[in-house]
Amino acid sequence: MGNQYWKECEWISTGNGFTEWVIEISDKPGAEEPEPAFKYIGNVHGDEPVGRELLIHLANWICDNYLKDPLARLIVENVHLHILPSMNPDGFSLRRRGNANNVDLNRDFPDQFFPLNGDINSRQPETRAIMNWLGEIHFTASASLHGGALVANYPWDGTGDKRRNYYACPDDDTFRFMASIYSRSHHNMSLSTEFPGGITNGASWYPIYGGMQDWNYIHAGCFELTLEISDNKWPNADELPVLWEYNKMSLLNLVASLVKTGVHGRIFSSDGGRPLPGSIMIKGINYTIKAGSLFADYHRLLNPAERYEVVASMPGYKSKTTWIVLGESAMSVDFILDPEVTAMENLRIICDCSYCGKSKLENLWGFHLEFYYIILITILVFLCVLLIWRMRLNFLNHRQSTKKSSQV
Repeated sequence: MGNQYWKECEWISTGNGFTEWVIEISDKPGAEEPEPAFKYIGNVHGDEPVGRELLIHLANWICDNYLKDPLARLIVENVHLHILPSMNPDGFSLRRRGNANNVDLNRDFPDQFFPLNGDINSRQPETRAIMNWLGEIHFTASASLHGGALVANYPWDGTGDKRRNYYACPDDDTFRFMASIYSRSHHNMSLSTEFPGGITNGASWYPIYGGMQDWNYIHAGCFELTLEISDNKWPNADELPVLWEYNKMSLLNLVASLVKTGVHGRIFSSDGGRPLPGSIMIKGINYTIKAGSLFADYHRLLNPAERYEVVASMPGYKSKTTWIVLGESAMSVDFILDPEVTAMENLRIICDCSYCGKSKLENLWGFHLEFYYIILITILVFLCVLLIWRMRLNFLNHRQSTKKSSQV
């Protein structure tokens, strides 16, 4: 595939001077489109390099098979895919878990239960880079690749009391569905005897705090999984082809699920049809996603085979609701919102057309002046009539008085 479909983006310089690179794969790399965006991140822990290698394989496979494989074409033409093979190149070079400062990067993000450090500038450079990245790109979903087990892990990762138990996030059903896509597509992950179906709630497995996947969901509107893809953290190089084959369809199907399932659409204003960067919520699920700022496109992942009430809203506009029955395929639903009519706007509607080009304040002032002019003219007319009537009365009295004098 030609390089018009992929782009390497230089990212940050780490503590030991390594440069992190992100591979962007799309039919329009570098351009914003009304499509869902997905990111893969590997090598979060320096001593877990399998994800790093598999993500490089994934990028090569999609590029090599774009013109030959329908799944590769689907991803390139309908998803904005970003691949960061190594989040922790310093740890990789040192063959240890932490970064150059020996900090575990998957414990360095702001946590919902136990905030350790609210100053982003005091966090590790790799952590800050991820947080800034998600401030620039509105990712729909993502996954980070780890080693040491074989399971697809989903939020929440921790609990308020630090006890090990199942702690579900608002989109628990959707996350279970996403994790099952990876597990069922894998060679043997779904056959796990330790994790039923090859998936697990993070807090049910073992609670962690400062993890990346919970932060993605809470602060960035991004549905992230933590994928443990190899029991052996550092296998021999000759095992990599087998690990690639075991994980290949899982990696591809998880990305493709962004356009194969869920509800997607755009939000417009009925007043001129301009895009509205509003919000989408599902009744009964305490979680809101935001539409894109440029195209006002939204991509709401949901567990299929369910009936949902979808609500679109935007400040200054009337919310709209629709019911959908989501099957195994994705649905497209656009929303057209009507502006809310205020009292000032009602006044503008009844004003004379000569005021249409003026501001609301000018219309109101003009309306008051016109009202005062009418009252003033009415008073003047009344006074004129009264004056004429008095003059006429005086004239008649004068004539009668003169007539009586002449008779005498």
